[in-house]
Amino acid sequence: MSRLEAAVNGKKNLFIPFITAGDPNPEVTIELALTLEEAGADILELGIPYSDPLADGPVIQAASKRALKHEMTLEKALSLVPKMRAQGLTIPVIVFTYVNPLLQYGEEQFVKRAAEYQVDGILVPDMPFEEGEALQAACQEHNLSLISLVAPTSNKRIEKIAARAQGFVYCVSSLGVTGLRDELDPRVHEFLQTVKMHASVPVVVGFGISRREQVEALAENADGVVVGSAIVKLVGELEDELNDPEKREDGLFKIKRFVSELISS
Repeated sequence: MSRLEAAVNGKKNLFIPFITAGDPNPEVTIELALTLEEAGADILELGIPYSDPLADGPVIQAASKRALKHEMTLEKALSLVPKMRAQGLTIPVIVFTYVNPLLQYGEEQFVKRAAEYQVDGILVPDMPFEEGEALQAACQEHNLSLISLVAPTSNKRIEKIAARAQGFVYCVSSLGVTGLRDELDPRVHEFLQTVKMHASVPVVVGFGISRREQVEALAENADGVVVGSAIVKLVGELEDELNDPEKREDGLFKIKRFVSELISS
């Protein structure tokens, strides 16, 4: 059983935080990963900074800008994972990237390198499901999971996407880019129920989740949540603190406290 399969096997209330590789600097990214595992993360989603992100809202775009100041590349981002492992990270890591940098690097080479760097899965939000066969085959060859993304507009494709999902199904709670939302679309519950009818792996939901009451409301119909912008926004607010070695511990504690309050039952 893979690390990802073990993490999700029979588990409810999965918590999957998202952070951007290199934000606010590469060293702190490693410490953030360890802090999030201590706070209760089951899986880590590690975003690759990209200058033209399709699915990212302004908060994560700002994080990418902070990371790119440190000349963060796809290769450098991947290399952070074994450093996290060396310092004690045990949870699975899913790499979030886009088609263009993936094609520039080379799909087969990227998957091979990701496996060498102890990555557990890959998520490519702008790759249509129907065009992912080559990437899926490469992932299977190297024992990585290609995470499927399904949106409310997927309609008749929901059944096909959910049935072939690996690791977990990532459900987009609403249309548009990532970002904090005061209210979730009330139709999300019916959407999640539909996905669960066809999925043999856990169903998690993301995009816009930022408050404990939202996490609690989604627990009835989802097996877990992805929280990105709320955490990344806090990282941005604490940038100076996190970049200062003497103040970093306090900054990390504030992030751990926020996460613990967000997911505590």
